[in-house]
Amino acid sequence: MDMYKIFIVEDDPWYGEILEYHLSLNPDYHITRFTKGKDLMASLHQKPDLITIDFSLPDFTGDKLYQQIRQYNEQLPVIVISGQEEINVAVNMLKMGVSDYLIKDENTKDLLWNAVIRIRENGQLKKEVEQLKEELGQKYSFDKSIKGQSPALKKIFSLMEKASRTSINVSVTGETGTGKELVAKAIHYNSERKKKPFVAVNMAAIPRELTESELFGHEKGAFTGAIARKIGKFEEAHGGTLFLDEIAELDLSVQSKLLRVLQERELIRVGGQDKVKLDIRLIAATHKDLAAEVKKGTFREDLYYRIIGLPIDLPPLRERDHDVLILARFFADEFTRENKMPVLSISQEAKEKLMQYNYPGNVRELKAMIDLAAVMCDGNEIQADDISFPASASSESFTTMEKTLRQYNCDIISYYLKKYNNDVILVADKLDIGKSTIYKMMQTGELNRTTG
Repeated sequence: MDMYKIFIVEDDPWYGEILEYHLSLNPDYHITRFTKGKDLMASLHQKPDLITIDFSLPDFTGDKLYQQIRQYNEQLPVIVISGQEEINVAVNMLKMGVSDYLIKDENTKDLLWNAVIRIRENGQLKKEVEQLKEELGQKYSFDKSIKGQSPALKKIFSLMEKASRTSINVSVTGETGTGKELVAKAIHYNSERKKKPFVAVNMAAIPRELTESELFGHEKGAFTGAIARKIGKFEEAHGGTLFLDEIAELDLSVQSKLLRVLQERELIRVGGQDKVKLDIRLIAATHKDLAAEVKKGTFREDLYYRIIGLPIDLPPLRERDHDVLILARFFADEFTRENKMPVLSISQEAKEKLMQYNYPGNVRELKAMIDLAAVMCDGNEIQADDISFPASASSESFTTMEKTLRQYNCDIISYYLKKYNNDVILVADKLDIGKSTIYKMMQTGELNRTTG
């Protein structure tokens, strides 16, 4: 462990020697003593870990010297040791930010000893937290958090980089399993807010009657069961990023309150009256088309324009070319490492089989498939037979089934109708066909037979 450097500023040589001797009993402490404030300031480049200062020095008062130290390094802990017992002096110094204020008496040595231990431990904890946050930032660097090299993904990286430079709101859309929360975390941990909280909330997982309390908090007695004040997710995320997943699931009544909070940058807890100021960056996500939800009247148009910010539409895995194989390799390595298994390779036949599948569950589905394949594998190489597709999805590719072009069209349209809850207008837009084409196929019964 490195030596802990302590600077003592005391104009009384005898008292300074006592403090130095007492602290030197800890062999981890390296003590340097000064009798004047100007000598201390000239030596701050040596980067002490802690400073103790006498309040009354020949060239500085304690408050003036502390202001000078803060201008040099506002994070440097300072203990004031003073012969003055006036309460207002102590209170003023503590308000200014000193770590402790000790009165010179028979207990000073012991109080100083304990104060140094406490400050050192707190400093170590802060360093560990900073290190963890730095590691998080590295973990969520774009290329490490989201695997792939496809052109579609490189466009996403470019948008994420732009989002990270500012605090603009971000809206992330894409099918289930495409990695919307990973994108949100990567943006947060590569932004200036990375040392502040990242708070994720899945709106679809919160009971409707608890949504307002969960987001905005409540006061004690606000409703039956509110036995204490609750801090909401917005307050938890103060200074950082709030990620609202599946935001399209919000009730219209809560949408209006969310809009007000975003506009005013303040909230009032349920059952409360006090306004709470907020500084958050909002990242919203949904697998639905929010513009279509606005047209249907299920999502407020004014809220839509408030949260849309920088839109990022994640491509489904089937549109990411050979990213499938990059991800498969990554998931296989991750699974074997976590389960202390030998490294597994993937055979050419298995790779070809992986590339033929459509992945309706996207990256999440691929991971589940590779995890299972690693378990089923008998040797050190995953074979095609080790890879099984879900029973709900056909394991045959289009090229292995003999159908007419009309039948293929029916299958594709049926798939999209089922996926988008029979929203004909949205499906027509997705497939770039006329909605009348879909209606005619429904009238003839072609789609009814395929959708069942």
